Amino acid sequence: MYRTHLNGELRLTHVGQEVTLAGWVQKTRDKGFMIWVDLRDRYGITQLIFDEDRTPKEIMEKAKMLGREFVIQVKGEVIERVSKNANMPTGDIEILVKELTILNKSLVPPFTIEDETDGGDELRMKYRYLDIRRNPVKNNLIFRSKVAMETRKYLSGEGFIEVETPYLIKSTPEGARDFVVPSRMNAGQFYALPQSPQTFKQLLMVGGLDKYFQIVKCFRDEDLRADRQPEFTQIDCEMAFVEQEDILNAFEGLTRHLLKEVNGVEISKFPRMTYDNAMRKYGNDKPDIRFGMEFGELNEVAQHKDFGVFNAAELVVGITVPGGNVFTRKEIDGLIEFLKRPQVGALGMVYVRCNEDGTFKSSVDKFYDEADFKKWAEITGAKAGDLICVLSGIADKVRPQLSVLRMEMANRLGLRNPKEFAPLWVVDFPLLEWDEETKRFHAMHHPFTSPKPEDMAMLDTDPGKVRANAYDLVLNGNEIGGGSIRIHDKQTQALMFNHLGFTPEKAKEQFGFLMNAFEYGAPPHGGIAFGLDRLTAILGGQETIRDFIAFPKNNSGRDVMIDAPSIIDDEQLKELCLKINLPL
Repeated sequence: MYRTHLNGELRLTHVGQEVTLAGWVQKTRDKGFMIWVDLRDRYGITQLIFDEDRTPKEIMEKAKMLGREFVIQVKGEVIERVSKNANMPTGDIEILVKELTILNKSLVPPFTIEDETDGGDELRMKYRYLDIRRNPVKNNLIFRSKVAMETRKYLSGEGFIEVETPYLIKSTPEGARDFVVPSRMNAGQFYALPQSPQTFKQLLMVGGLDKYFQIVKCFRDEDLRADRQPEFTQIDCEMAFVEQEDILNAFEGLTRHLLKEVNGVEISKFPRMTYDNAMRKYGNDKPDIRFGMEFGELNEVAQHKDFGVFNAAELVVGITVPGGNVFTRKEIDGLIEFLKRPQVGALGMVYVRCNEDGTFKSSVDKFYDEADFKKWAEITGAKAGDLICVLSGIADKVRPQLSVLRMEMANRLGLRNPKEFAPLWVVDFPLLEWDEETKRFHAMHHPFTSPKPEDMAMLDTDPGKVRANAYDLVLNGNEIGGGSIRIHDKQTQALMFNHLGFTPEKAKEQFGFLMNAFEYGAPPHGGIAFGLDRLTAILGGQETIRDFIAFPKNNSGRDVMIDAPSIIDDEQLKELCLKINLPL
């Protein structure tokens, strides 16, 4: 037996007991006549003591050889510490070592294995197996495990069946780029790795498994950022004989369960907001509703003077920054430069200071008077001491720009408390969106999303106005889940493919298996998929997912630890009937 106890469990009640512990050397303190060693495992730290008056000489000599991250086993007696450490759960005791075994030596690690480390992102990712020993990463992975276990517990209790679906599937043209896998046995042909198990879970509904879920790995070959990885994990779910309300109620239940069991937070009802209202009030379809700063549209009160910038704009819109009048001119100029960055793309910003005496001071004073600014304040909800920030231009560009500013101000003002949770359903998304480049409609979600029944007649006459029977679950300004009621009959699915530019032959080639299945009694069905990585990060009080994934990839999609992707040798290429043709 390598250990009788774990390094986080010994207390004063264990004093006098003979124990065996094992773990990694966190640090040593050598006073010559006495050596202290902090021994660490997943469960905590226990202090070891080697005392020349009580420890055999050969053990003392071996203890002097210990370095950081050595793996050791010790046997000894639990004794009460003279100098207790109230910051450690085991801080009242220590182990008087009688036997010491070095199980494995260690090189000096490239960064300190501490909560606050001196290792940068790339270095820690290269030595991820060391990074996992640090409490922040270790605890995040344990936290993720708890979220996954509670998910399985809840869904299983609600009658859902966990079913695995294939990873080697057929490539389809919709959505992000596929990762493709060459087939050795079928020369010149390729599998694709699934972006989601979408068609398979629909086929499971045709198969009569009316409540399905799986925690599944998915793959998308797209540009990366802090909250995106080329491989990610979904909580994928589908239900048969349901309408939208059934789905929303079922997965409110799951989210409520996770918030309660994982975070100790109880939330009764989740508010709902249409896509159009989300865009009008917040400028994006995943608004953070933990704070205000709703948009105020100012066209009627700002386009009656000689200010050409506003008069020429499709939309003039502003937000109130609470307490923002304390910002200096330099700070406001910094905000304007922030908005002008290429990532945001605004041309500028007009501001109005709401002074404590009820007067106003603005960057456009010469065009507007106090009565005008008072109307602006009423529409944006501004009070004395606030700052009104106004953007103008093409509506579809200005709203996202103002949304970026809203979130930036909330971050600066500390309005996004990670321990506060504000869920929101966003519903009634557009079914289709027009792409100017390809001059055709694309599915806003995916080709299997059902139109709203009351909008079906517009599919032929005005497809851009058709609403989808789709919904997203937003938590703290992040989309954590999305889904829809699916098309379940062949005629409607064929009509949808037609609007997406598929010829009947192309639709049959890509999705014939699904169209055929719909001819064998497909039930009405719908579902949702949660992003487990993102959901876990938000429940854990963060927004970036990397530290909640055991072995993440960097922003170039590389695993710097194992050096992947990598070149394969000529024999493998020949076996797969492939030839590398790199651009010059």
